[in-house]
Amino acid sequence: MKPTLLILAAGMGSRYGGLKQMDELGPHGESIIDYSVYDAIQSGFEKVVFVIRESFAEAFKERFEPRLAGKIKTEYVFQELTDLPDGFSLPEGREKPWGTGHAILMAKDVINEPFAIVNADDFYGREAYKQVFDFVAQSADANEYAMVGYALNNTLSEHGTVSRGVCETDVNGNLVNITERTKIGYEGDKIFFYEEDSKTELTGSEAVSMNFWAFKPEYFQHLETAFVEFLKEKGTEMKSEFYFNAVVDGLIKKGEASTKVIRTDAKWFGVTYKEDKPMVQEQLNQLIANGIYPEKLW
Repeated sequence: MKPTLLILAAGMGSRYGGLKQMDELGPHGESIIDYSVYDAIQSGFEKVVFVIRESFAEAFKERFEPRLAGKIKTEYVFQELTDLPDGFSLPEGREKPWGTGHAILMAKDVINEPFAIVNADDFYGREAYKQVFDFVAQSADANEYAMVGYALNNTLSEHGTVSRGVCETDVNGNLVNITERTKIGYEGDKIFFYEEDSKTELTGSEAVSMNFWAFKPEYFQHLETAFVEFLKEKGTEMKSEFYFNAVVDGLIKKGEASTKVIRTDAKWFGVTYKEDKPMVQEQLNQLIANGIYPEKLW
């Protein structure tokens, strides 16, 4: 079965300041989502599912439906704070979304095939989509997943520190551990991560997760079980978050799943900060000049 692309687009982008999922970055008003879907189509994906919020659903659909109609099957699911399993209710005063694991769970009723997830505001590169498609075509194990590993120095912003999941793999290239580093940035021409009053230098070649993963549909069952446990333990907290990769980590440690780290030379870039926008536009224009994309996508 050909894979589906699941795009996580429900966040508002607090650091960026607005609905960056629809920000116009290409020469004809294309957003990063446009390029992601275009790359997915070129790589063989047959369906795209958007996780959005109902509050901006109409504007979102008006933007993308005319562009994608007839090119790829599309589905929309909503991530809302009140979408909880039976027996649980939203704590009074909670405003923070439940996290990426919750976002993925919203798609469980519309995805019955292998699927890849990406962030709406991240550009992952055509090569990475092709590598994920090839993995899905070759992997028959329901509990074998994959994660695209980018070189750290290809994922940083010049306008502030970033959070990255730094990956450790075994001799077979399978994921052993992800260590979340929340403050990684440049100091001169060197890269450091900062922790309390200390800093540690990184080489820049470390494989990091940029939330481009591939799963089998059976993963939804693991997510559902883990979300219930999360709510029992942390559901009354105002800012607790349910992360999908933490579920994967637990499955790996219990020997119930494996995750292949797909090292890629693809270039990643994103709009974490508003100051990143000119750089992203320049990168896209260069890719167009190199013939990777037509000047007008759709």
